[in-house]
Amino acid sequence: MTIEYLADRCEFVPILAQGLFREWGHLRAGDTVKDQAARIQRSCGHSEIPTAFVAAAGDQVLGCAMLVEHDMSTRPELSPWLAGVFVPCEHRRRGIGATLVERVVLEARALGEPRLYLYTPGPGTLYSRLGWSVVERTYYRPLWGEQELTIMELATNAR
Repeated sequence: MTIEYLADRCEFVPILAQGLFREWGHLRAGDTVKDQAARIQRSCGHSEIPTAFVAAAGDQVLGCAMLVEHDMSTRPELSPWLAGVFVPCEHRRRGIGATLVERVVLEARALGEPRLYLYTPGPGTLYSRLGWSVVERTYYRPLWGEQELTIMELATNAR
């Protein structure tokens, strides 16, 4: 398995857009796979925010994760964010998600970012195991049906 900048593997964008839409599309009412692909394309940077990473085994997509400036319109004061963490069901429980999260943390640290934020439905068990702390539990996008989320943070130890 390799972890690469998605900018260097743009052929994976359509596959990731489909997977991210299936997994997280319910959090964005009216969203389409095309909208998701456009957001991913905008996150294809190198050593900057935004950037995205893909886990791959040859030509097979194993997962992705992104570093973005903002990910919750109700928390504009929090930045940057770990976002778009996705590993297809058939590749889960093999450490791929944790490896992708760590790669985003390393990128944030290299960019001098002292902390990272994320939101996730549920308690955030994976992230707690990786050292993330709960900031708050909240409801997001109440006009689309309230979705309970956990906001978490991690100090990157950037100086």
